[in-house]
Amino acid sequence: MSQAVMLFYTIHSRHSSLVLDCRGNGPGILYWGARLGKGTSPEMLALLATQQEAPASPPEQAPISLSPELGAGFQGNPGIQIHRQGVGWAISAQTESVTQHNDSHLTIVSVCEGTQIRVTHRLGLDADSDVLTASTELCNIGDSSLSVEQCNAPSIPLPMDYNKILGFQGRWANEFQRHSVDRFMGTYLRENRSGRTSHDSFPGVIIHTEQTNEAAGAAYGLHLGWSGNHRIRIEEQFVGRAYAQLGELFFPGELSLEPNQSYCSPVLYGASTHNGLSALSGCFHRYIRSHLTDERMAGKAKAVHFNTWEAMYFDLSLERLQALADSAAEVGAERFVLDDGWFKNRKSDRAGLGDWTVDQTVFPDGLSPLIDHVQAVGMEFGLWIEPEMVNPDSDLYRAHPDWILSTPPAPLILARHQLVLDLTRPEVQDYLFNCIDALLCQYPIAYLKWDMNRVNNQPGNTEGRAVTHYQTLALYQLLARVRGAHPMVEIESCSSGGGRADFGILAYTDRIWPSDSNDALDRLEIQKGFSMFFPAEFMGAHVGPRDCHITGRSISMATRAGVALFGHMGIEANLLEIEDEEKRELATAVTLHKQHRELMHSGDLVRLNTSEYENSFGIVAANQQQAIFSYALLNSPPTTAMGRLRLRGLDANRLYTLSIIWPSTPSSTSSSILDVINGSVVSGDALMNFGLQLPIMQPTSLLILHLQS
Repeated sequence: MSQAVMLFYTIHSRHSSLVLDCRGNGPGILYWGARLGKGTSPEMLALLATQQEAPASPPEQAPISLSPELGAGFQGNPGIQIHRQGVGWAISAQTESVTQHNDSHLTIVSVCEGTQIRVTHRLGLDADSDVLTASTELCNIGDSSLSVEQCNAPSIPLPMDYNKILGFQGRWANEFQRHSVDRFMGTYLRENRSGRTSHDSFPGVIIHTEQTNEAAGAAYGLHLGWSGNHRIRIEEQFVGRAYAQLGELFFPGELSLEPNQSYCSPVLYGASTHNGLSALSGCFHRYIRSHLTDERMAGKAKAVHFNTWEAMYFDLSLERLQALADSAAEVGAERFVLDDGWFKNRKSDRAGLGDWTVDQTVFPDGLSPLIDHVQAVGMEFGLWIEPEMVNPDSDLYRAHPDWILSTPPAPLILARHQLVLDLTRPEVQDYLFNCIDALLCQYPIAYLKWDMNRVNNQPGNTEGRAVTHYQTLALYQLLARVRGAHPMVEIESCSSGGGRADFGILAYTDRIWPSDSNDALDRLEIQKGFSMFFPAEFMGAHVGPRDCHITGRSISMATRAGVALFGHMGIEANLLEIEDEEKRELATAVTLHKQHRELMHSGDLVRLNTSEYENSFGIVAANQQQAIFSYALLNSPPTTAMGRLRLRGLDANRLYTLSIIWPSTPSSTSSSILDVINGSVVSGDALMNFGLQLPIMQPTSLLILHLQS
């Protein structure tokens, strides 16, 4: 345990080191990267980082500290912005203590006497995953109310050669789209005010060098574990320094602290690598598996879903649902999820939200006849709910119109014919918990698909205050309460698709629905972006109808199933309408998924560097004894003959038996490698350095290979 403040502190994980520089008033990160050897001292790094006075600049630049300070003359964005009725805004804190708890965790406490605040920074490097966790806690030690406009997680200085920014954008049904820009002098800024993680501004960013690709090169990956409003800022100053800041975004007056009250930023999760973007993702995947996967899920296989939404929408009947359950069981589904439309007056999306009792006109005997049938054919039962929302046409709204969030005198904004309930009100929390608890006590429900189908763009409570921050915390509280009362029930985070996907929600949920689009080609790109931070077992991936309901594109079963194989697999196609041959093909795919599920949900992801008309990746077992790779041809290639596919992540010295495992009967216009490769034994060295000749394929088709040593 450290007592007096030293000049430098170093923490380590297995492959990373972070050096904290405490020479000035504002402690900052001097180094974060590959693990330093014992012969390298912080003093050496500080010496090598010596900078000269820049023209037209102060003799010494204000440091990029963990929370850069206006009082120190910092000319970029401060880490913390506060005031007391317009004064007491220029923070200049003194470091009071640094506690090194062990080789991997630090707590730094600083106090600013002028503004009467105490700032506590916590930094840690996870030993096995190499993930950095960092947070900033702000405490009001004054005797008056403190207005807080901003309190970011600790700032991360960026090396000058990390000159590429890989951000994430999108929209409904097209989430997690990667967007690359050159770093520039000035500010790269992404903000989200949707009241959830959002479809268009995922709270993550990757900063890397010009040479970085999937297989090699240096990069930082940063993610804010928060399910509400957020801000991502990457700023390059004219002197050449650059930094990244991620934090919660507050509405005016949203956060104030009374004397002795504190606020802690969401946790910033970071990873540093010199081994490419796939290795960066591997850090986050290992962290999720070891820290954010609930212990009750340890060793439990992710059940194959059948979801009723695109098969039936609101047109529910017990007879058709039972017939669907029979067909779902025949193709190998293990869980039957009844989606929207099951509750009182829910014939469309115009009514019923808030009235969480079973619709007697559809289910006169309740859900028991359906659940009994589902269980009789060997499946678990799951149920869709959207607790945070209410339709004006509902008994709940008619009884409690004041339970919603609003911003009077502005007229109410309806989206999907619904409004947002104020979860910060205890009576709303109690009502929703009691409704959900009653369902889970009455019926053997193994799974909840928890949805949120609109943005929260009028987040005012009855006092007129903005409450997005508190609404997010209230959501966490409600989820924790449900899980505490029913610990074996699995919960999915769905928000009109991938609108609420982050490490914060993973503390309370077991699955994320990345997108409402089941278009297999769109899904390849969506799932690639999703995989940058999340492992396959948390990624809901469904086989949709042949003609996608969102894009209208017609895609073969072989491709649809081949894409869905690599996540938490499910089915949404109407099995009562598909042809027998297609149904048999789907059943084969489900069987294949189950055979390789353990590998896909525990192995290391390796994304391959491919052209814009290709998509290829693999999942390799930790011991490198087996692997499974997917190759998809998205569009027509510029040449007739294809090139060779060079795999990665294998043991060069092992011999692997290579099998084409999907599609069941790969087609080709002429004799090809597909006719000779099955069952062949090839070295990892040959597969990685020479590569596998690809056959001539049609666009929108794919191949899946299995390697076993």
